Amino acid sequence: METKNYSSESGFVLLGISSSPQLQKPLFAIFLIMYLVTVVGNVLIILAIQSDSRLHTPMYFFLSNLSFTDICFTTVIVPNMLANLLSETKVISFVPFAQCLTQMCFFVAFGITDSFLLAVMAVDRYTAICNPLLYSMTMSPRRYLLLVMVSWVLSHLHSLTHMILMARLSFCGPNVIHHFFCDVQPLLTLSCSDTSINELLAFTEGSFVIMSPFALITVSYIFITHAVLRVRSERGRYKVFSTCRSYLIVVALFYGTIIFVYIHPSSTYSVTKDHVVTVIYTVVTPMLNPFIYSLRNKDMKQALKKLLRRKNSDSNVF
Repeated sequence: METKNYSSESGFVLLGISSSPQLQKPLFAIFLIMYLVTVVGNVLIILAIQSDSRLHTPMYFFLSNLSFTDICFTTVIVPNMLANLLSETKVISFVPFAQCLTQMCFFVAFGITDSFLLAVMAVDRYTAICNPLLYSMTMSPRRYLLLVMVSWVLSHLHSLTHMILMARLSFCGPNVIHHFFCDVQPLLTLSCSDTSINELLAFTEGSFVIMSPFALITVSYIFITHAVLRVRSERGRYKVFSTCRSYLIVVALFYGTIIFVYIHPSSTYSVTKDHVVTVIYTVVTPMLNPFIYSLRNKDMKQALKKLLRRKNSDSNVF
């Protein structure tokens, strides 16, 4: 009997967040608002940093890149999820290198870029606090630009590897994905090919690109904490810790949810169990980042106020 590749011909059916018809429109409204807040908030962060010369430093350069990555990260997922919430078919194509594979590829790429950028920001804070006299030389414009470029290149090479290995698989069984986007693990559970290489890459190298930046962040902040505790002035200690507080909140949200979902063998994967956590790191965290960085950062608040005043004055002219 000939095996037919149903998924390649008819596409995959994304079940989405909920199968309840009564929840589709309320969920659409909620996620649309969250997406708009994410885009507007992160765009304001980027514009504020670019428009204020005081923020032309490595730390804010990394932050603007993180905001741009968050916009890309959530845009890969949310618009298609919104369309599916209002659609009856909920089909996404799986022609090799087409919609489903492309979504998976960019999701992995931007997620890992986020992880690398958070690690680079930790190194920047470690250098500024523990080696302030060498900071300007260590974090030269050429060097911090190189760090960002390496983060982008490595993350996209990793995601491209996932994409190539996934494209060689056959999907000849059920074509229903119990998820709201094309992620690596849900796709592997539907394949009728040997997925051992894919699973090995997802578990080993996937763990490496998540845990290595997390380990670097942890080590950096151990040294930072040790250096801050040696500061005699209580006001000085508070000032240093306040600059790190926002960053640590972002790290806790991002890595806490990512590790919960991905650092386990694919045989133990359960989309139902991971749905809420997945929504947190794909939708909620990118939305909260602008608020976390702006509300707890005096320089960012001043830059945002200055930007908004300038926009208001420009609109009044017209």
